Amino acid sequence: MKHQISIVFLILALIGCTDKKSKKALNQTSSVKIENYKIELGKVSPKSVFVNDTMSIWGGSLVKGEDGLYHMFYSQWPKKIGWEWVNYSIISHAVSKSPFGPFTHKDDALPDRGAQFWDGSTTHNPTVHKFNGKYYLYYMGNTGDKEIVSVPGKPKLNWVHRNNQRIGVAVADSPNGPWKRSDSPVLDISSDENSHDALMTSNPSVCQMADGKILMVYKAVGKKNKLPAGGPVVHMVAIADSPVGPFKKYPDPVFTFEGETFPAEDPYIWYQDGKYRAIVKRMKHIGHKRIFSLVHYDSEDGIKWDQGKYFEISDRTVVWEDGKTTKFEHLERPQVFMENGEPIALLCAADSLDVNNVRHSFNIQIPLKITKE
Repeated sequence: MKHQISIVFLILALIGCTDKKSKKALNQTSSVKIENYKIELGKVSPKSVFVNDTMSIWGGSLVKGEDGLYHMFYSQWPKKIGWEWVNYSIISHAVSKSPFGPFTHKDDALPDRGAQFWDGSTTHNPTVHKFNGKYYLYYMGNTGDKEIVSVPGKPKLNWVHRNNQRIGVAVADSPNGPWKRSDSPVLDISSDENSHDALMTSNPSVCQMADGKILMVYKAVGKKNKLPAGGPVVHMVAIADSPVGPFKKYPDPVFTFEGETFPAEDPYIWYQDGKYRAIVKRMKHIGHKRIFSLVHYDSEDGIKWDQGKYFEISDRTVVWEDGKTTKFEHLERPQVFMENGEPIALLCAADSLDVNNVRHSFNIQIPLKITKE
């Protein structure tokens, strides 16, 4: 027994002598590789819904600050103009004493800064991370004419803004900011007209790899199909030595299904127990209807992804603490929050339609239950 105690104290002493980067590596790696995860959603508290009467809220990504508070970064735009996320969204910042809320809006992290900037008109779909003592806020940004083309209940898309989407990263020493934005995207489109991402890049998902490099999986649209929509819509992989790039792109799309031109979007990736994991929005096509769900992939190297043994996670149904259930129109933009090395919460964009077909959206924080094999 004394021998075991001595070993424990020796290990703690060694860990205490490591620098921050070494601690990160220790936290990310495991001597035991867990092959299979079964991911289930827990019951949701009413306080775990972040909603606003006048603003459409979409997505939400969470990080814990040195102040002990939980900082959520989310997209929002005025409800009165309709579903105009692509040209009027900004990334805002809310705080809570718990990862499950309630959250209170604090400020706008990445506001409109002028059409002369590549990300000056719109910032959207944030994902926030802390790497080696600094905070990195990855996002989609674009610029354009700001023309409103829809009304509440009748959504349309401003194609100028949609096709100007690029991926950026802002950097800060604190989740309270200030955030330093770049004058150019961290991941731009490819110059080759035949590339999968020749038209636009968006919706980054990022994690630190076992070797300390930065892995990104992102949404890409090419020019193979008729413009302005282009397509197909795929997901690609890129890797960098630094959180601010440059990123090396890999050529093969991931999360694909044969014969489908838009099978998935909104992945969230992380590294745990010897494998890369992902929760992804699946868009299954049955005739002319699309069926949305959340599914699970995993990977040995972060480049090639396979369906997890327990592939299906959720059909968009949420169970509340009182046992009642709600099946949302959408349950997407999954963002996993980890504490003490374990995923404990899934933040999602959710919405419902009223009698006039007007979409009402918000963020929801869902407890996670993960069974490891």
